[in-house]
Amino acid sequence: MPVVSGRALGRRKPLFTDWSIPVPPQPRGEGGLTLRRLIERIVVEQVTAFRQRQADDQMLRALTSRQIDESAERGKITMGQSDVGVQEVDEDSAIGAAWQAFEDGLYLVMIDEVEQKQLDGEVRLSDDSRITFLRLTLLAGG
Repeated sequence: MPVVSGRALGRRKPLFTDWSIPVPPQPRGEGGLTLRRLIERIVVEQVTAFRQRQADDQMLRALTSRQIDESAERGKITMGQSDVGVQEVDEDSAIGAAWQAFEDGLYLVMIDEVEQKQLDGEVRLSDDSRITFLRLTLLAGG
């Protein structure tokens, strides 16, 4: 499965832990997979994962003695529940924001080390592809 990774210019540490996504099926009669559809699929996967993490955080969990000790060493013991509550995410707005951010040049997309420049350009993925989102850093006063 293709691997999705995120980097930021000037940072050694990745933006998030790499994760895999199944190769999207080729659309029928519409040509190949476009960067626009790939970004849409990745955003939908991330929104789904976010919602699942929120649901998991709402469940009551029991901690082991070891987890309590490790948390105490870090200075905070938590049961995983948050005071923030559930945050609603509009999937369509998130997709639109991702497309707009790409068009505005806030990030680049590299597939197998080749920069993808057109949202509606066709992309080719294989099971061992690497999709990298490279967040660009804006310069002050630019």
